[in-house]
Amino acid sequence: MADNINNTGSGGGNTGIAFIVGAIVVVLAIVAYFVFARGGGGPETKDINVDVNVPAVSAPAVPGKS
Repeated sequence: MADNINNTGSGGGNTGIAFIVGAIVVVLAIVAYFVFARGGGGPETKDINVDVNVPAVSAPAVPGKS
C-alpha cells in the first residue's frame, strides 16, 4: 500500500526569507536608479567665472635701511 504523506503546515518557512530578499532587491534597484540615472541628460556646462586679480601689496620698510 502507498504511504499517504500529508505535508500541511510545512514548507512555509521560506516565505519570510523570500520577502526579505525581495525587499533587498527593491531597495538596491532604487539606489541604483539614483546613482546611475540621476544626471541622465548628459554633462552640464556650468559658467564658472573666478576673479583672482588682487591689488599689489608692498612689503613694509625695513628699520635701519634707507
